[in-house]
Amino acid sequence: MTINMQRQGSELTIAPEGRLDTLTSPQLEKELGTALDGVQSLVFDFEKLEYLSSAGIRVMLSTYKKMSKQGGSMCIKNVCPEVEEIFEMTGLTSVFGVQA
Repeated sequence: MTINMQRQGSELTIAPEGRLDTLTSPQLEKELGTALDGVQSLVFDFEKLEYLSSAGIRVMLSTYKKMSKQGGSMCIKNVCPEVEEIFEMTGLTSVFGVQA
């Protein structure tokens, strides 16, 4: 998995490419470690994300909690139908502000 990050002021956009699963979610979690400091708006661009497992959802949930704790917002955009279905089945579509 490749993780592209772009920061503009207090907004951070993260665009992972490939699969976010048991093998790759620790990589994203590590990258997010200090990247969220000072971020008020976090955008995940899933345009090139092919697959999301429960391990990836766990990273999304922990990131959402961290953003909420620091008074920021988080949204997920450009979600493919397969990944959107996973968010819908778990009831997290409205929580994360998922945009197809």
